Amino acid sequence: MTEPTLPTSSDASAPAPAAAAPAAGGDTRRQPKQERRERPAGAAPVLNSAMADALRAATKGHALEVAAAPAPVEADAAPVQRQARSERPARSGQAPRRSNKPGNGARREGQGAGGRGPRRDGGQAAPAAPKAPPRPRHPVVEKLAGLYPALFGDQPLPLKRGVFQDLMAAHPDAFEKSELKVALGLHTRSTRYLNAVAMGQPRHDLQGQVVEAMAPEHVFHALVESFRRRKPRDGEDLQLKLRRRIGMAYIASDLSRDDFLAKVQVKDEATQAMLAAAMQEVAEFDAKAEALATAHAASGKSVAEFADMYGMHPAAVERHLHRAAQTKAIAARPAAAPAAPEAADEDEVAEPAAAKADDSAAAE
Repeated sequence: MTEPTLPTSSDASAPAPAAAAPAAGGDTRRQPKQERRERPAGAAPVLNSAMADALRAATKGHALEVAAAPAPVEADAAPVQRQARSERPARSGQAPRRSNKPGNGARREGQGAGGRGPRRDGGQAAPAAPKAPPRPRHPVVEKLAGLYPALFGDQPLPLKRGVFQDLMAAHPDAFEKSELKVALGLHTRSTRYLNAVAMGQPRHDLQGQVVEAMAPEHVFHALVESFRRRKPRDGEDLQLKLRRRIGMAYIASDLSRDDFLAKVQVKDEATQAMLAAAMQEVAEFDAKAEALATAHAASGKSVAEFADMYGMHPAAVERHLHRAAQTKAIAARPAAAPAAPEAADEDEVAEPAAAKADDSAAAE
């Protein structure tokens, strides 16, 4: 058998040997790798399997014998996943990186387990201010709270007029008359008691039974005094809240405008302005309530149907209808002589109608 001859330059189908392999004695195993490195990504390999086999057959036993070509790189082979940054070896002279992700144990300086680090401005977070201890109450008030916790406890109830005489009759040897008067005065001027009166709660006797409704003027003055003692929180509008509470107290009194103003008898200019603004808001609400009641009567619909027709909540419709019926009933009453404001018993204590006591005199 004769040795195969090298392909001539005229054979266009066979590649040139000089282009396919390095000089004799060179490292032929690195050539395909270098070619792959120089080729752009996605380009076809220079030698496919058929061409490499033909070239090896032509150069067998020759100095230019071509080594077996490596398997071609598949274009759709999955790329090797990159190592995570935290797993990469650090460069020479460079400190390894730390990650602040949870679970890898790396934490910021000055940060303990479960806590935040120091503030950026260098200061430490201010600790929460401790609550001020409650003011000590008068010993007689403490004794009354032990005897009648529902009336003199942390959430007291408004007392009936004449409770001083009831206490002296029930405990003739337990209290000194002068000390009991002072204790009752401190109790009924306390903020907790004023809040109970401002809510319009009725008066109670020593047995905790309701005996009479709270006078509208006492509710009004208790409201003004309790709001005067309050400190506004962040963004809180106490003037707006007080104005609305006055309007609600006026509606709850079931009195006409003139009768209510005659009872409260405001002399302070600031309180007069607050009362006038509250009464104006109620007047606007009354006008809307009357118009809504007229429309509801003409519609022949139920409250739920009427509310759905006008896009209102049924509870809001109920409030307007109730107020319209209330104002109509008040207007139909016969005119009565203006009644004088109710005064507290001389022996009991000045009720919040005056509210002249200082905060320091009130036992919280």
